[in-house]
Amino acid sequence: MSNHLLLSIAGLTKVFGGLVAVNQISFDIQAGEVVGLLGPNGSGKTTLMNLISGALRPTQGSVTLEGRRLTGLPPHRIAATGVARTFQLVRVLPSLSALENVMVGAVFGPDQVSPGAARAVARSVLERVGLGGREHLHPAEMTYIDQKRIELARALAADPRILLLDEWLAGLNPTELQTGIELIRSLQAEGRTVLMVEHVMDAIRSLCDRCVVMSAGSKLAEGTPAEVLANPDVIRAYLGDDHA
Repeated sequence: MSNHLLLSIAGLTKVFGGLVAVNQISFDIQAGEVVGLLGPNGSGKTTLMNLISGALRPTQGSVTLEGRRLTGLPPHRIAATGVARTFQLVRVLPSLSALENVMVGAVFGPDQVSPGAARAVARSVLERVGLGGREHLHPAEMTYIDQKRIELARALAADPRILLLDEWLAGLNPTELQTGIELIRSLQAEGRTVLMVEHVMDAIRSLCDRCVVMSAGSKLAEGTPAEVLANPDVIRAYLGDDHA
């Protein structure tokens, strides 16, 4: 982890009608950090990821990447600046092979490489996530974790400055979970910057440098995993008053 400020979120707010889904959220991410975005279901975590990636436009506030304002740009423009993501529900293109799915990330990433170069990048990244030799398969022929690997490989093919993982470890069995944690740990060792929404506390404890906790759309706490998971307000938000 460096002392280089990569992503800055300032006063980010999203209102749907009368519902404030994200309320004045502010925090920074340094290059090379793995930051966990925690909170009970419905706390606004995925909405915040959608605001960062451009899937939603904020009501107010800003997102900047190395000083460049991303707020208001469409998703493909934000992707081209170096922001890549996975989704809470896996989004792969079922009519395309694993290789073709991952090529999409390379073609639309910051470098926007040619189709020929994208093919080479896709093969390399599929090997990197453990899908070497299976690039010809379609998603329907693959297991759930392998579909998640395709989606992760597609994000990595863009060589992003920051990777947004929205519950990438959700739905995995214990063996797959350990495989997934090791894969993210290897990205961390490469110096990748990651913002991850996650409920798997073993993953949070072992992977995250720092955590931001949301509750009812607002930031509830920020600190190391040990600090936030011992915070009575965080325990109360997850488990109720009897456990705080």
